[in-house]
Amino acid sequence: MASLLSVNVGMPKDVAWQGRTVHTGIFKSSVNGSVMVRKLNIDGDGQGDLNGHGGEQRAVLVYQLDSIRYWQRYFGHTGFEFGQFGENFTVAGLSDQDVCIGDRYRIGEAEFEVTQPRVTCFRVGMRLGVPTLAALLVAHHRPGFYFRVITEGRVQAGDRITRTRRGAHRMSVAAIDGLLYLPDRDPNDLEAALDIPALSPGWRQSFRELLTSERPDAPPLGVEPSWSGFRAMRVVDIVRESSTISSVYLAAADGARLPAGLPGQYLTLRFPGAGDPAPVRSYSLSSAPGSDTYRISVKREGLVSSYVHTRLRTDAIVAVAAPRGDFVLTAGTEPVLLVSAGVGVTPVLAMLHHLAAQRSDRDVWWLHTAHNSDEQAFADEAHQLLRSLPTTHEHVFHTAPAAGIRSDRLTAESLATLGLPSEATAYLCGPQRFMTDIGEALTALGIPRIHTELFGTRTPINPGVTALSSTPPHQPPGTPGTGPMITFGRSGLSTRWQIDTGSLLELAEACDVPTRWSCRTGVCHTCITPLLAGATSYLPDPLEAPDNGQVLICCARPDSDVVLDL
Repeated sequence: MASLLSVNVGMPKDVAWQGRTVHTGIFKSSVNGSVMVRKLNIDGDGQGDLNGHGGEQRAVLVYQLDSIRYWQRYFGHTGFEFGQFGENFTVAGLSDQDVCIGDRYRIGEAEFEVTQPRVTCFRVGMRLGVPTLAALLVAHHRPGFYFRVITEGRVQAGDRITRTRRGAHRMSVAAIDGLLYLPDRDPNDLEAALDIPALSPGWRQSFRELLTSERPDAPPLGVEPSWSGFRAMRVVDIVRESSTISSVYLAAADGARLPAGLPGQYLTLRFPGAGDPAPVRSYSLSSAPGSDTYRISVKREGLVSSYVHTRLRTDAIVAVAAPRGDFVLTAGTEPVLLVSAGVGVTPVLAMLHHLAAQRSDRDVWWLHTAHNSDEQAFADEAHQLLRSLPTTHEHVFHTAPAAGIRSDRLTAESLATLGLPSEATAYLCGPQRFMTDIGEALTALGIPRIHTELFGTRTPINPGVTALSSTPPHQPPGTPGTGPMITFGRSGLSTRWQIDTGSLLELAEACDVPTRWSCRTGVCHTCITPLLAGATSYLPDPLEAPDNGQVLICCARPDSDVVLDL
């Protein structure tokens, strides 16, 4: 007979961890007597990171005495306590192999529904002093699970747990957890999971994306590179496009035909003549996919771009990594919004070239903003491409035009006057502030399918960590390393590997390179990063290896010089 052994609560607090401060509610302790369970929480309880925990779908975390005893045997000690795994309910029975998503249970005065397995993150390992615990919970099929509160009421230790309904398809918590995090998943199981009404929206979206990628006829996602590492290319032409932008045309140094990039992808280049070590930068392809040459278009705004504008010459040899990126135009019949600012025009221009080459009958909207006509690159080229298509709308905004000409801005207000189709898919590229503002405006207009591309460092994801560093990337503290050269391409930083560094993620953090992570042990793939060149190995091995050309930096170490798109 299943029963509630302990009710555990705790409010979020700041905890010191690896030289940083983490705001977390992982520290729970048992309470005496009855306690009120509400739709969003238990009285006296809270979560520090509401992106990954808490809310209606994750109101109550459940863990089992049997699993606690399992870990006692596994780690060889008996120091575990109720609530130490961050659980609100410690229970007898209700194993992850037996409980199914959608099952409902009566406990005391309240009724609950199982919505998803525990979200794997680093904090449970931080709480117990076992950094790899997030991976172990999944690998050993003992994650625990979340309840949604169907009926509010009071509960207390000693209450009987009675199942009142079985979930659709009877897919267990352990099976659902493995379906997301472990390899060799069956598309039929993904379809069955998506048919469970009680499954939380976040997991449903993850399974929907996995199902799309698992289908034999799935469209290319743009993450598989055409070649490994860098190859030599020759500069065949340099063309001035505006007062601030120049295009560089590239051909294979050996004369071979270039693989076609997908419309919207980017190249990463290493410039041997621009510094020591040679700096690495990424630029969108602005040419039509399938052209005889690759064209990149570079705005002069830094040391490397100044080298491109003033010192790079035709016949120079540069090193180029294969086209990459998942900001790509996808097939469909719905309208297309191509929205850009400044040099952000380059990837959407490649998309426009593709639509013109395909003689697409899709409704195409071209929205571009620049300071003025002198700085607006590709104005004539874009206009001619639009004229070749049957249904187009062209809107150009100049924020700082010549004297006597009225300025115009692409804003939420101006967007609202254009009559944009709500069924459209939007592709945005430009400065971060521009994409945030326009993305929010498009969402407010009822356009939910929005894709964005950002060059420069990505917005970090460091769940629970407070006071994120705003320090520019720099060499790591301490004695310089003697190992392989690690280049962070987006951050413009190269540094030698320090032998005592734990992982590529930890090196990036030591350099204040913005990073994205959650589990820190090879489970969640939040830290997945394009590997532009070099070889790595894992310690520990991730539960599911990423695709070729990508690496999980949270558990990866370099086996050679490495270039990361980070």
